[in-house]
Amino acid sequence: MGTRMGANIKRLFGTDGIRGMADVFPLDAQTMRAVGASLARRMGEKLGRQPRLLTGRDTRESGPRIERELTTGVTESVGFCRSAGVMTTPGIAYLTRHFGFDAGVVISASHNPFDDNGIKIFAPSGKKIGESAELAIEGDIFSSQHTSFLSADTEVIEQPGADFAYLEHLAAHSDGLDLHGMKIVLDCSNGAASSLAPELFKRLGANVNAIHATPDGRNINRDCGSLHMSDLQQKVISEKADIGIAFDGDADRALFVDEKGTLVDGDGALWALCRWMTGRGELANKTVVATVMSNIGLELALKSAGLDLLRAPVGDRFVLEELLKTGSEIGGEQSGHIIFPAISLVGDGIMSAICVLEAVQATGGSLSKAVEGFVRYPQILVNVKVREKQPFESVSKIADAAQRVERQLNGSGRLLLRYSGTENLARVMIEGQDQAAIESQANELAGVIRAELG
Repeated sequence: MGTRMGANIKRLFGTDGIRGMADVFPLDAQTMRAVGASLARRMGEKLGRQPRLLTGRDTRESGPRIERELTTGVTESVGFCRSAGVMTTPGIAYLTRHFGFDAGVVISASHNPFDDNGIKIFAPSGKKIGESAELAIEGDIFSSQHTSFLSADTEVIEQPGADFAYLEHLAAHSDGLDLHGMKIVLDCSNGAASSLAPELFKRLGANVNAIHATPDGRNINRDCGSLHMSDLQQKVISEKADIGIAFDGDADRALFVDEKGTLVDGDGALWALCRWMTGRGELANKTVVATVMSNIGLELALKSAGLDLLRAPVGDRFVLEELLKTGSEIGGEQSGHIIFPAISLVGDGIMSAICVLEAVQATGGSLSKAVEGFVRYPQILVNVKVREKQPFESVSKIADAAQRVERQLNGSGRLLLRYSGTENLARVMIEGQDQAAIESQANELAGVIRAELG
């Protein structure tokens, strides 16, 4: 850790905090103490008083260790730290503000396997801390300022009433939702929602069958949750349930299964929610924020309802930026991240589920009816290895081939060309009405890219 940071290049913080293998740099004990110390010291200097920090974690076996090291670092910098225990990411974002903390630190790797972990830091507003703060913390980590910590591990002290306060917050936004007579299957991904979600939906009157809700520290996201929907689909059918809801490890996203066992992803959920919100006189600016990966079927469905789709880069941070910039009321991703800025600046899978259930009840009582009008278009994605990442428009043969595909699609499909952020790969994604046609178009365009840049 002796190399100093470059002035403006982040090495550790990505778009979703710090993430990696648990107990290995940068999630080793020394670095986590350095993060806690840096965060507390810099916040204390800014506030002119002792900073107050709230931590929380998902169900990974490494979570308590990382939480203890962060707490030790905070305490050594004379900060005040409390823990919400096992809590969802949006739960920490809410509780930070509710209990008057100056920052919240989530210990989670979301949908990753159990041996990964990570940290995300939230301001009381619910927004993740800014790039300048992340760069400052990285500067402290890579400097010689925090080379050793001599104190014993600090005791992690729980914040009383955290679970109750978060459940009350969710219940308050259920708008009188009555789920009596409704059978719901919840896939809790053996993660942070495992006790919270079943309790909430039972409180609202539902007959709840919770699966993958017995975390053991190592089974989080393992063949379950929002990345593995087959168990939930089968359970909805076998139980003759009205709806299935799947969360990921930290419950900031949710995907759904209708009463027929059909998957409804974030695009489908956005469409159902937008229909419901329009019926309530909401969506004043008639704009919905999604990402470049959202299916063109969502764009066409929204257009039929007089709504515009604004596409942001992939990542909930970018969706939030566009929501705030445009004053829009809802945004989300195919993966199930949905953000309602009026409620929270963080995607909340349990809150999204509440709202989808309200939409279902408002549009006839079934999820399949709530998503009527949304037709998913066939999609093909082809990856091409490249030696360099030249702008596509600067290579005439690629630009010509792309324009040819656009003309063939003629407004009834979509072409997206982009480079991988981590590999030397060009990605060719085409959506259209005919699977064979788009496969041919994608392979032809991929061939041109391979010839020019491969």
